[in-house]
Amino acid sequence: MGKKYKILMTTMGLNIGGAETHIVELSKELKKRGYDVSVASNGGVYVDELTQAGIKHYNVPLNTKNIAKVLTSLRLLRKIISEEKIDIVHSHARIPGFITGILHHSMDFTFVTSAHWVFNTSNGLKYLTNWGQKVIAVSEDIKQYLMDNYNTKEKDIYVTINGIDTDKFSPDVSGEEIIKEFSLDSSHPIVSYVSRMDEDRAMVAEQLIDCAERISEEIDGVQFLIAGGGNVFDRLKAKADIVNEKLGRQCVVMTGARTDINKIVAAGDIFVGVSRAALEAMSAEKPVIVAGNEGYIGIFSEDKLPVAQENNFCCRGCEMSRGELLIRDVTALLKAGDDERKSLGEYGRSVIFQYYSVSKMADDCVRAYDDAYCESHGRRILMSGYYGFNNSGDEAILTTIYENICKMDKNIHITVLSRDPKETTQKYGFKDVVSRFDFFKVLYEIKKCDILLSGGGSLLQDTTSTRSLMYYLFIIEWAKIMRKKVMLYANGIGPVSRDHNRKMVKRVVSKADIITLREEDSKKELEAMGIPGDRLFVTADPVFTMSSVTEERAERLIFEAGIPSDKGLIGISVRNWKNDEDFIQKFADICDRIHDEFDKNIVFIVMHNPNDKDISECVMSMMKNKAYILDKNYSPKEIMGMIGKMDLILSMRLHTLIFATKQRVPIVGFAYDPKINSYLKLLGMPSGGNVSNIDVERTLDEIEEVLSNREKYVAGLNVKALMLEEKARLNEKYLEQLL
Repeated sequence: MGKKYKILMTTMGLNIGGAETHIVELSKELKKRGYDVSVASNGGVYVDELTQAGIKHYNVPLNTKNIAKVLTSLRLLRKIISEEKIDIVHSHARIPGFITGILHHSMDFTFVTSAHWVFNTSNGLKYLTNWGQKVIAVSEDIKQYLMDNYNTKEKDIYVTINGIDTDKFSPDVSGEEIIKEFSLDSSHPIVSYVSRMDEDRAMVAEQLIDCAERISEEIDGVQFLIAGGGNVFDRLKAKADIVNEKLGRQCVVMTGARTDINKIVAAGDIFVGVSRAALEAMSAEKPVIVAGNEGYIGIFSEDKLPVAQENNFCCRGCEMSRGELLIRDVTALLKAGDDERKSLGEYGRSVIFQYYSVSKMADDCVRAYDDAYCESHGRRILMSGYYGFNNSGDEAILTTIYENICKMDKNIHITVLSRDPKETTQKYGFKDVVSRFDFFKVLYEIKKCDILLSGGGSLLQDTTSTRSLMYYLFIIEWAKIMRKKVMLYANGIGPVSRDHNRKMVKRVVSKADIITLREEDSKKELEAMGIPGDRLFVTADPVFTMSSVTEERAERLIFEAGIPSDKGLIGISVRNWKNDEDFIQKFADICDRIHDEFDKNIVFIVMHNPNDKDISECVMSMMKNKAYILDKNYSPKEIMGMIGKMDLILSMRLHTLIFATKQRVPIVGFAYDPKINSYLKLLGMPSGGNVSNIDVERTLDEIEEVLSNREKYVAGLNVKALMLEEKARLNEKYLEQLL
């Protein structure tokens, strides 16, 4: 989106821990990208690293539920957010999230949280947790936990990774300082381990200490370098001292809290740990045993990647860590040859580059910031059209307008009205889709929006029904009652036959702020109703700006549909019409003659499923020759791509003709509506006649003419298509003016 936000990270403290390192690395990366980042916490060992990177730290007692401290935190955070004019507060733990949530109700900032782990939801704690406008989960299973336990909407959750600084954690970093500082013997193996020494984090550290004697029986002179401080450090240090005394040498070294974790990792020959610490060791090209309080994965290798990624290297859902497992794997790794350990280390580092870079982590967070900020401060557009009815033409309009709006450098939040919100969301990945038939939700979305986009397509017509016309007019009318801006976006107007309906269209459409129309005939129709021409702007159908799938993908789809490549392909696009029986027989005759006289395979293109499929199969059943059909639930881009592999298109449907024009495939159109004749005339392409009275022989003459002079028609289409694409871009320009 481009806005360089002022961001305040809030967390409990900045002592050793995976979440804390995550915050530090994220803050530094965002700072490099030009964001103004500051951090509020109770302090800790990482404050100096932030300060050295030019990131301001505020001491706020966010580490306790003590009421007096909570009130102090509220006062201090309110002052910081107000004085520093913070755009986004990003909270990283339950207490900071709770306090920030209180402030969010009364202050103008965007509120985002990160879920680094799962929380206890008993005894009402669930209701003290505030996940903000958007929440960033560090694994897929945490995302599922949020949906299951807090009813967080999937669209508001962004899955990220624990991004690792691959320069800081590199095989080029030396551990000599650490070896010297703690009097380690580099001629004997060193096992390094890092985590907070807290009751809920240090189980594996304790297991390593308990197993140290048995491992030393297998591995002569083995040493354990255990880094981290916390509430069980003193107890574990006492255990380590007993082990060292028994062995008569320094076997277990407890370093306490450290910030030079990269050097701690570098000092070891192998690493044992979990979550971010394991990823940092992988980045340093160390063989890693993934083990933590929540489970045990073991020696990390390619076959362990799927399960490790599923729980973000936290081992949730895996077997529990036990001393026997650690003894087995530590011993096996240290006894393995140098080449085997080197191979494991190199694979681990390759995984970091592919999946766990700091850059990707920052990208994910910025995406969440943009979406949350857009919802809070950006313009809101509501799209109303014939969406969710499985009509490829209207779906192409929807996706193209949506994509073009998203490309604008604006803070824009888009909501779509659809017949089938679930399918529209799943098919296109749109975040906010509402049922067009849910009266109260529609009114609520109109109330929230800044601009209503009505279109494109032929929404304002009474050929199919007056009810449909009234629906779209009601949406526009209600938007104006609520004082919203309205744009008719690339509409095709008419036919509107009934006098009462024409008066209604004039009254309502006259209130629109901007009216763009896809052809001159639509402008003339509105002028005939009494709407001044100087308020009407002729552009082109937005689908002229849509791209198709690749040629390779299109060829693969045609092959998968069972269509042979031994002959050229003629695409046929038909729809139900009043005089079905006569029209069906004539189309069947035309298709048979094309097959026999021009040696082409006939392929029916289903644009509106199941309607077009039914009529296509009727035509096929009356044919003497075999024909083929593209009747799967293809996306508009896939249909356009497949049309691009055809020699000629015969179509009743406007958007099949537009798809073909975009792909520079010659067309012969059949008019059931004036818009078809208008379009053919604009392009200088032949008409097969009116569907109510098709002349088979004349139509075949037109087809022969086009196939015989195909290159001439392709050249003509190329000029027209470029012109229409340029005109279609004007729709975006008019929308920008309205914004």
